[in-house]
Amino acid sequence: MSTDTLLIEIGTEELPPTAAKNLSDTLAKYVSSQLSDAGFTFDQVKPYVTPRRLALAISNTNSQQPEQNIERKGPAVKAAYDKEGQPTKAALGFAKSCGVEIQDLQTLETDKGAWLYFKSLVAGKSIQQVLPDIIEQGLNTLPIPKPMRWGNSDVEFVRPIHWVIVMHGSEVIPCTIKGIDASNLSYGHRFHAPEAIALSHANDYEEALRNAKVIADFDLRKSKIISLVKQAASKYNATEIYSDGLTNEVTNLVEWPVMIVGEFPKKFLDIPYEALVASMRDAQRYFAMFSQKDKSLLPNFIIIANIESTNPETIKRGNERVIKPRFDDAGFFWNRDKQQTLESRTQDLQGILFEKQLGSLLEKTQRVSNLCQLLCKQLNISDQHAARAALLSKADLVSNMVNEFPKLQGIMGRYYAHNDNEPNEVATAIKEHYQPLQSGGTLPSSIDGQIVALCDRVDTLVGIFATGKKPSGVKDPYALRRAALGVIRISIECHVDYDLLSLLKDSAKSLEVKLDTSNSANEVFEFILERLRGYFIDQGVKPDTFEAVRSLKPTRLLDFDKRIQAVQTFRELIEADSLAAANKRISNILKKADNVNNKIDDSLFSEAAEKELHKQLSALEKVVTPKFESREYTQALTDLAQLRSTIDTFFDDVMVMDENEKVRNNRIALLAKVNRLFSTVADISLLQS
Repeated sequence: MSTDTLLIEIGTEELPPTAAKNLSDTLAKYVSSQLSDAGFTFDQVKPYVTPRRLALAISNTNSQQPEQNIERKGPAVKAAYDKEGQPTKAALGFAKSCGVEIQDLQTLETDKGAWLYFKSLVAGKSIQQVLPDIIEQGLNTLPIPKPMRWGNSDVEFVRPIHWVIVMHGSEVIPCTIKGIDASNLSYGHRFHAPEAIALSHANDYEEALRNAKVIADFDLRKSKIISLVKQAASKYNATEIYSDGLTNEVTNLVEWPVMIVGEFPKKFLDIPYEALVASMRDAQRYFAMFSQKDKSLLPNFIIIANIESTNPETIKRGNERVIKPRFDDAGFFWNRDKQQTLESRTQDLQGILFEKQLGSLLEKTQRVSNLCQLLCKQLNISDQHAARAALLSKADLVSNMVNEFPKLQGIMGRYYAHNDNEPNEVATAIKEHYQPLQSGGTLPSSIDGQIVALCDRVDTLVGIFATGKKPSGVKDPYALRRAALGVIRISIECHVDYDLLSLLKDSAKSLEVKLDTSNSANEVFEFILERLRGYFIDQGVKPDTFEAVRSLKPTRLLDFDKRIQAVQTFRELIEADSLAAANKRISNILKKADNVNNKIDDSLFSEAAEKELHKQLSALEKVVTPKFESREYTQALTDLAQLRSTIDTFFDDVMVMDENEKVRNNRIALLAKVNRLFSTVADISLLQS
């Protein structure tokens, strides 16, 4: 059995740039998984993807499956032969299913009797026999939303296929994939090296393509593009701002990246820079440059071309001609939008449906504005700016600029608010209320932005839950999971201290004229708590720590976080395991007790251990109660940890369930006090050692 590099390449017309990397990774994962399941061994799996190919190389792949021991137990010997000793239908059928004659079967003796038995050593299949079907099935399982057909064929794929390579070492594996016969022929850059490239060995793949002006490795190509962008920015004393999304997309648009810098008239810099960047980024895949000195947009942009032109100036001028009319349009939209105030645009929101049962966007902004007032009342701050920002928060959606560049929602609202001489707090909140835009994204920095962001999400969550359209499985058309995580992050990371359940109930009340919202607040609260579980677990918090706090049902997310941090710190103490076990024991005793009296009579104490526990409890209660009230939970639990040895001694020396009812109840009351003090922070009896 030999090993060698396995190479698979599917050559296509230009793949969709936003999907290509995922298609490549998915194919590599599927093929390697199937080979492994089939018993083939291999080392490194390396996927490749360019605009015109999906490929993978798997090093040291076995040429054949290992031999397999086939063992099968058939019918009992008693049922395998009749009275005359002739094989029954059951025996003959078993032999036939094994592909042998009845006399070739063995007998297996067990404690439960004798059975017909088949055992055989079967040679493994070759890679040539197994691989074609794996490739075909792998291509069929790729996440392709809209597959294409080409020519007169019924074959479907993300883009038409022009060539296929399937090689094991220097050997071509004969097969037909999606109607194309496999060979050792690849193709380089469409313009620089259009001729076929004959590979002598699978290991030659990456170098052969590089010689043909194709960088097949996605990460190398991306790294090259980033280096070119940095090089251009350095030349102009600029800093480049690019997202992974744009860089990945450009990487999937070129096979041989070449950098060219274009420029545009400075007059366009009077337009909000976000609109110019959106034009460059979304429409043309250009990289914008910003001054290192003041971070202002420079009148230059970076083009990553897919060709080494003998006359790059021609490419530069062509791209400059393309971008100018787009900037002209942006300037027109900007100047026209400024002629109308945001406030006057709010009436146009009446014609935009938020949700059929929940009404228009105008109604939503009015609800959010009222909710902002209630939240500000909770926080004991002025609602002037937050309530105003909520009313204007969606008005830019009906502007020309946002209609052309939807990603500028909120951003343009801030500009228009400044143009209308709205307070800076209002303008900032309009922009920030959409934040965070994605998982881990930037949070609102202003308190007014945080308040509008929270109330907007709460209104959406409660409203959609009331309509019965809560998330199901992977379906979440209203992005409610993301909205819930936004509520969590803003509340905890921005330190907004409010009662979430109370706010949810306020929201439900504002919607009760439209829908039955009687249970919506509680449903959404539980939904948010489930997202909160994931939020903490992602930070390394153990599930039982979360449950210990959740059991107390805190309704303030910031308070919930403080309790989590306190329990986390408590668990690191050497006393933690013993105290958790003791509290579990106390909890079980209290559950079985008929009537727990909270009043402790020290005259009933007879044992030194119970007297000492009562003494320490009374002293510590005075110390920790103020800390509980000021939410210094970490210090309070640390103080209570001093009880460890005293509680251990109590259980060693004292019979809780004394025959004397008064003594028994008094001792149970003493333990109940221990339980109450610890459970002020969390139910630590739920902690596992």
